[in-house]
Amino acid sequence: MASSICNFCGNMHTTMIGNSSMTSSSHSIGVRPMTVASSETIEQESVVIRRSGNYQPPIWKYDYIQNLKKAYNEVVARDQLKEDVSIMLVKVKAGGDPLLQLDLIDTLIRLGLAYLFDDQIKSILNNISCHDDTWKKDDLSSTSLGFRLLRQYGYEVHADIFNTFKDENGSFKATLSGDIKGMLHLYETSYLLVEDENILEDARRFATKHLKEYLKKENRNLYLSLLINHALELPLHWRITRSEARWFIDTYEIKQDMSPLLALAKLDFNLVQSIHQDDLRYSSKWWRSTRLGEKLHFVRDRIMENFLWTIGIFFEPQFGYCRRPLTKIISLITIIDDVYDVYGTLDELHLFTNAIKRWRIDELEQLPYYMRICYSTLFNTINEIASQVLKEQGICIISYLKDSWADLCECYLLEAKWYHNNYIPTLEEYLENAHVSVSVPLTLIQVFFWTNNQMTEKELQCLKEQPDIIRHSAMIFRLADDLATSSHEIEMGDVPKSIQCFMHETGATEEDARAHIQELMEQEWKKLNAACKNSLFSDFFNRTTMNVTRMAMLMYQNGDHGHASQSKESIDRVLSLLIHPIPVP
Repeated sequence: MASSICNFCGNMHTTMIGNSSMTSSSHSIGVRPMTVASSETIEQESVVIRRSGNYQPPIWKYDYIQNLKKAYNEVVARDQLKEDVSIMLVKVKAGGDPLLQLDLIDTLIRLGLAYLFDDQIKSILNNISCHDDTWKKDDLSSTSLGFRLLRQYGYEVHADIFNTFKDENGSFKATLSGDIKGMLHLYETSYLLVEDENILEDARRFATKHLKEYLKKENRNLYLSLLINHALELPLHWRITRSEARWFIDTYEIKQDMSPLLALAKLDFNLVQSIHQDDLRYSSKWWRSTRLGEKLHFVRDRIMENFLWTIGIFFEPQFGYCRRPLTKIISLITIIDDVYDVYGTLDELHLFTNAIKRWRIDELEQLPYYMRICYSTLFNTINEIASQVLKEQGICIISYLKDSWADLCECYLLEAKWYHNNYIPTLEEYLENAHVSVSVPLTLIQVFFWTNNQMTEKELQCLKEQPDIIRHSAMIFRLADDLATSSHEIEMGDVPKSIQCFMHETGATEEDARAHIQELMEQEWKKLNAACKNSLFSDFFNRTTMNVTRMAMLMYQNGDHGHASQSKESIDRVLSLLIHPIPVP
């Protein structure tokens, strides 16, 4: 018994196949599922020499995740502190000092509290933007911070306001070096630049030089030194809200500030963490029901790390309806990536790619056993997601979803062909394919339909053509991934990445190739900043796209291999964001 979702017909016909958890979903349509023969095993497939990713078993066990207990439910205390901070915002706005207003907003953002005061923050920034003389002045801190926050919130501000800080030779004034707080704000601001804003390029070099010199001084301020080290490691604009909040709460405490800000930040962090744990338990149950980690010994069994991506993209408590399906999508991407990169033969990969492109029930029969499990779970999950969107929004999106999966698998297949043919593509050829195979376009297309209840035909058409905002996000993701994981993956026997392609094409050393890829990534950040500014999509989707990109910067930072290696850094990240609450007096 089989059928599908008709394109924009207003009718849903869903086929459930295989051993996917979707067969027991309360939302599934009453169709008897086809079951993959359980007597088959991977070992019964014809004997083929296959690669191995040598992935370790998961360290976060099912029972451990299910037994996570809600430690905090201090909603009343949190709401009282929220009211106190709201009063602070009213008083600071009435006081009229723009630097105090900007400092408070910046602190709320870094503490992860801005989402609680969004309307008040926008009101203050709107007032500041209408009175240029209140913040555009000879104070470097006020001008730099004002520029950064206004541009971050979508206001039109021009970089030429920093000309006032230059001398007659066109260089930033040497006397500014004594204003370390101003230097730090200038440095952070420089990362919101777009192409051809050379003054912000100069600002970054100038600020970086003096910040590094400050760190060499003996009698330096501890709090400022921590902020500077943190910024030089990765700027604020490239960081996700949730991990920044966890770090900044501990750092802000050094100031011994007894205002309600710190108390609210701790309580809110713990309350939101409890909500994330609910979503994690749900995702863990779904993952276990698919049996993919159990049946496919060659894949990355990483439900905890897959879920972690989602809180970087949507940390706010109300977005569980996005975190839960996105965890499924990321988990399926990970599994299918391993099928193409590690286990599948070229003939099998052709079969699987064609099955995805056709998106039909009868494709299951011609696939080997291990691919049937993947195909059935993917088919059921995506149809279920499309069914839910149709029920809630009245829009039939299956064509977009299946086409995005077909595009992804086509790119995976091309990389597999390169590997089997010992072909090293040019850097341009590699990136044209790899910015899709990194799975960002697929992810953002699916996220778009969860976060937009009033999509327009223009948006839908733009989505099909892969808009700049998605392309540049994907490019940054790809390059960040390559900078962190290329050596590991090449040793495993994977297709050459951007660094190796550039080395092969130009004869460059690995050091020079890495520097080139780093420069390409920074250029893509400028383009992404501009694309967000000029995007026809909603502010929420633009912010989501930025957060996907920022998660790549976090997960692949310092040579970490994302969620593949279960490194100490990865473990500590999980513990701090998902497991351990912040101690509250």
